Amino acid sequence: MNRHPGANIIPIHGKVPKIHETAFIAPGSTIIGDVEIGAGSSIWYNCVVRADVFTIRIGERSNIQDGSILHCDPPRPGDEEGCPLVIGDDVLIGHMAMIHGCTIHDRGFVGLGAIAMNKSVIASDSMLGAGAMLTERKVMGERELWAGRPAKKFKELNDAAIAGMRIGTAHYAENAKHHLEAVEAAFRDS
Repeated sequence: MNRHPGANIIPIHGKVPKIHETAFIAPGSTIIGDVEIGAGSSIWYNCVVRADVFTIRIGERSNIQDGSILHCDPPRPGDEEGCPLVIGDDVLIGHMAMIHGCTIHDRGFVGLGAIAMNKSVIASDSMLGAGAMLTERKVMGERELWAGRPAKKFKELNDAAIAGMRIGTAHYAENAKHHLEAVEAAFRDS
């Protein structure tokens, strides 16, 4: 049986997405090209993960929530390293986020509808607030909350906030297992 029924897994330019067998790719999602998705990670309904021009790497137990768009930029003259998209482990990316050519370190958090642009960095245990726009090359420090358009440092995150982010990530990892079973059953019975 197709491990990702209803999802579009598309090779391009000789690059085939590499998806760990325990990852959940929801129906309606599209994964294109040079993408790697780690163990226990989840790509939720109607997301686009498009690595047609460069690389996208998603670590373990990270979740990309419904309707989010992930892309990257290739190396170019004057920018030989390009803008790969690198997402670490235990990252939570909220619904309808736009994540482009940036780096999100382990346990980073991106709020609903937020935007992270080329070469920006979301540090470990940091949160980009809902609706915020992290502009090119902006670098967040660890345990910081940034908000606004353009995003600026708002405050330091306390231990309770960090614990809350970790609970959210663990919830999505567990919930993805239930959705995977439900989707497989629905496609098997149809």
